[in-house]
Amino acid sequence: MERKVIIISGPTCTGKTRLALLLAEKLNTEIISADSRQIYKYLDIGTAKPSESELKKIKHHFINILEPDEDYNVSRFEKDSLAVIRQMLQRNKIPIVAGGSGLYIKAIVSGIFDTADTDEEFRTQLKNLHEKHGSSYLYEQLKKVDPVSASKMLPQNWKRVMRALEVIHLTGKPIWQHQQEYKREIDFTFLQYGLLWNRVSLYKNIERRVDKMIEDGLVEEVKNILSRGYSKDLNSLNTVGYKEIIAFLDDQVTLQRAVELIKRNSRRYAKRQITWFNEKKDIVWYTIDEKTSFERLADNIIKKL
Repeated sequence: MERKVIIISGPTCTGKTRLALLLAEKLNTEIISADSRQIYKYLDIGTAKPSESELKKIKHHFINILEPDEDYNVSRFEKDSLAVIRQMLQRNKIPIVAGGSGLYIKAIVSGIFDTADTDEEFRTQLKNLHEKHGSSYLYEQLKKVDPVSASKMLPQNWKRVMRALEVIHLTGKPIWQHQQEYKREIDFTFLQYGLLWNRVSLYKNIERRVDKMIEDGLVEEVKNILSRGYSKDLNSLNTVGYKEIIAFLDDQVTLQRAVELIKRNSRRYAKRQITWFNEKKDIVWYTIDEKTSFERLADNIIKKL
């Protein structure tokens, strides 16, 4: 029997969690979260984690497993998630992967190259340059030596930029070329589905979600995280929703302005997600609106198994 893995992806605020929960319940299976922020404890409201009751009802993997100051990367996620997938398949369960972190989805489907050694001295030089000149400076250096990789990254993701610089320094080849040459042996099939609203409706969904997050206590959540002694400069908190509230708590902006920035930055994030996922040719897209029956949608996906 062919072994299959269902993947539900797409931009933020499209109903991925809702569909994944329905599928998991109907198939009596478990969910693998492909969200690079839901993996952290205490980041609940701002990451739109499933509720406590939903987490109790359906087993989820890679949610609430790390402290906010713990390091984790997409290469580790690839290894860890594939191990969970294989273990679930051995129990005759169909894994359901759900999330909007494009790089995490890519790690599961096609893998992430991360086999080059590290050069601590060179890495220290890059960190010093970052501290002195900022993320944009490192990004400009990458554009000079590896414009292809740079086009797939954002300046603020300076650790990824630094890694790309390190790989070309160590091997003489850009990281994208290593990734193309990277091969894995996978003995299961991915069935990829994406959820997409029209842009106007999606942006309205985002604005409603942000208002609900504030109403549910996002400001108090951020205060609680910082009160535990975690630095506001952590990578985990360099996240839409958290960084804007931190700016408010630092008296850099008003709460009203912070909410406006969360909505704006969430829209921009959704736009980047749409661009990312649109480039993936193996995704079957479903157009969603207010009248969509997620029950029928789940049944339709199950029929294709």
